[in-house]
Amino acid sequence: MDWGFIFERSFSAMIGPEVVVYALAAVGLNVHFGYTGLMNFGQVGFMAAGAYGVGVSVFWLGWNFWVGIIFAFVYAGVLALLLGLPTLRLRADYLALVTIAASETIRLLARSRVMRPITGGVEGVNQFAGPFYDLSPFELGEFYSFGPFKYLGRDVWVLMVGWTLLILITLMVRQLMRSPWGRTLRAIREDEDAARALGKNSYFYKMQSLMLGGMIGAVAGVIQVIQKASVQADTFNPVITFTIWTILIIGGPGRVWSPIIGSSIYWTLIVFIENTLRQLPPDLRSTLEDTVQLSDFNIAMLRFILVGLGLMLLARFRPQGIFGSREEMALDSR
Repeated sequence: MDWGFIFERSFSAMIGPEVVVYALAAVGLNVHFGYTGLMNFGQVGFMAAGAYGVGVSVFWLGWNFWVGIIFAFVYAGVLALLLGLPTLRLRADYLALVTIAASETIRLLARSRVMRPITGGVEGVNQFAGPFYDLSPFELGEFYSFGPFKYLGRDVWVLMVGWTLLILITLMVRQLMRSPWGRTLRAIREDEDAARALGKNSYFYKMQSLMLGGMIGAVAGVIQVIQKASVQADTFNPVITFTIWTILIIGGPGRVWSPIIGSSIYWTLIVFIENTLRQLPPDLRSTLEDTVQLSDFNIAMLRFILVGLGLMLLARFRPQGIFGSREEMALDSR
């Protein structure tokens, strides 16, 4: 087995584009669930709002790319407003149902034939990220090595911008949660009736939280489609939301840096297991193939199974995540 190759790929994945995108989405979900107690099962819908906000505005409307970025945030904020108005006065499970339904509605509508002239349908939207890459100081097609890390120039540029945004947004959330506004969100999460008794408008605060977390999720969607230079509807399926939940729970809800650490751990494990399975010695590989064929498809599935087993152990022995507390996971009191 080529352990050097395995660890090189694993270390590269530790700070790769997927880590940035999912960490940003998890930061937004942390605002919703970790700090406010909102059960959002449609975070991928806000990612799609950001992705299609910039893609469609440039591709169909012919707007400037940077204006499209602003439109993506406005679109995500309006989506949060539309989802929150009828649900935030009700129990938490209503928001969960509405958000997961809304995210699927966005995906199915975007890939439909009716919307093909606007969203590109199944084929999606391309050729909109040029102005972003025009600012890159790196040669887009060349490889750059930084110690054990090796990336294409286009990915280096995405990583520089993505990590900068991720750290700035995380610091912003950190300061907000230390402010009176953030302490009010925590009070609503712990006991909404008590917060109301103290004169706090919980509906107003929850709406603000939903909009803020949704717009952070839109940033994740924008970074994802810029890195791929394409918006594809089926990229934003419900599995993405539950992956984001997994990442948040690994790190621990209600902790500022846990989404970043959870995302890094998750994707490092995925890449490490996949490359280890591909590098198995021939004798061990032939032994395993008596029970499971190690085809590319099966390896892709097996890596998630093995990571899932690890998550089951984490849920058994530390359900609050690595840095969380059991109070953050008290779902029944919400």
